[in-house]
Amino acid sequence: MHYKFLIYISYSYALPIGTPLEKEILSRGDSVMWFSDLDDGKTALQGKNNVLDTIKSVVNYEPDIVLAATNDVPDFISGLKVQIFHGFNAQKRPEGNNKFAHFRLRGFFDLYCTQGPSTTSVFKLLQKKYQYFEVKETGWSKVDPLFPIVEKEKNSLPTIMIASTFSKRLSLALHDDVFKTIRQLATSGKYNFLMVLHPKLPNDIKGKWENLNGNHFTYYNTTDLAPLLKKADIMFADTTSAIQEFLIQLKPVVTYRHTFNHDYLINIETANAIESAFDEALNYPEELITNINTFINQLHPYFDGQSSKRVVETCISFLHEDKSHLKNKPLNLIRKYKIRKRLGYFTLKSYSKPYTIKQ
Repeated sequence: MHYKFLIYISYSYALPIGTPLEKEILSRGDSVMWFSDLDDGKTALQGKNNVLDTIKSVVNYEPDIVLAATNDVPDFISGLKVQIFHGFNAQKRPEGNNKFAHFRLRGFFDLYCTQGPSTTSVFKLLQKKYQYFEVKETGWSKVDPLFPIVEKEKNSLPTIMIASTFSKRLSLALHDDVFKTIRQLATSGKYNFLMVLHPKLPNDIKGKWENLNGNHFTYYNTTDLAPLLKKADIMFADTTSAIQEFLIQLKPVVTYRHTFNHDYLINIETANAIESAFDEALNYPEELITNINTFINQLHPYFDGQSSKRVVETCISFLHEDKSHLKNKPLNLIRKYKIRKRLGYFTLKSYSKPYTIKQ
């Protein structure tokens, strides 16, 4: 049977999540189209020849499966609605009842393709409580290009990747003392730096860091992190979910004022501690590596680069399963109205039951 997939995104950072899935779908001989509901994603999709430009064209496409790297998805388009996540649980800050936004339900999805036991266990509890969706652990498509992990050749200078989130409260990129310290270390010639910043950070901040470009500092305006993750010996970050992507390689991460003092991170609170923390991390402390290994086996215990394949196969299988035991999705009237208003498409059509194709 031939299947029609839709990869639904909002921001440019979702492209590296959808691209491995697109590759897998096309290898099976199925169809795949992309759609972005925001300008940032639309700009990132320019140049691709399988993009739907309007929500009306999405409705007319009539997808069988919608893979969403977003928090919500229109309820009025056809297809099994699948949450594939736009990041790992970065644990930036707890919300009500000490819960994280990663586990917030919006009432739009029929299936959650989770990344590993630490997220699967929570979503399974939510599945049991609400009973309108199911949860399948597949691993995460974005990290497929990291595998197989090849041991990096030792260079004369260690390479440090810097990554920062966009939140004013959490972003290291906004701290002038951090900037001055990195500038000094970049000119010292002791390390090589690679840097990426979250697309949502202000352009003047991006420009400030880009001005550090030189023999030992390179700023990358990209959302495709895998090649940079492979090049780096260690990472310097705040609370960005790129931390988890980097840790999968069993490489240390130095964090600046992380929300939690995890035993698998080297966390510092002041800029004057940066250099000594870098040197500690570059020695790959045995206890730290053991703690990282324990963490990633709960986060993402898949090292075969086949998570995209598992996602696609899981979606197709679930598409054909009997889902009559599942309840209707929540009415969700306010969120449904907001989606219609944002997209400029008003309809009473709504798929309250998981989409099913009988074999």
